[in-house]
Amino acid sequence: MNPDLPAMPSLQGMQDILLPPPVPFWPATPAWAALGILALAVVLFLAWRGLRHWRRDAYRRLARRAVDDAAARGDIPAIPALVKRAALAAYPRQQVAGLSGQDWAAWLCRTAPRGRLTAREALALAEFTYVHPAEAAPLALAGARKWLAWHDRAA
Repeated sequence: MNPDLPAMPSLQGMQDILLPPPVPFWPATPAWAALGILALAVVLFLAWRGLRHWRRDAYRRLARRAVDDAAARGDIPAIPALVKRAALAAYPRQQVAGLSGQDWAAWLCRTAPRGRLTAREALALAEFTYVHPAEAAPLALAGARKWLAWHDRAA
């Protein structure tokens, strides 16, 4: 050993590294806890509203599926009755049950403004049994699909 060199430190003289304390799972301030509770309440409220909306529109999904099944089978004459049943599920019976012909077509157009249901489609749907089915079938099917997808519910 060279006396001019400093002595090597020994392992017994060394100290351990000081680590910071672990980060706590819970927020450090009550404000973060309150914000977390508020966020959870908003998420639960939106989930509840979404579930309510999904359940409320079950008749619409069933009617759309029934119309698509009838169209796939070629049973187009059944479609106006399916639309009428869906209308009876969405609106009070007093408003829907007595409508036919021009009045039914106008009501269909009035209750689905977002669907851009044309007067020809609504009339083909309303008077399907009285017109030539080959001419009215595409219009009635398009009108039924538009009304079922875009009609407004009764308030």
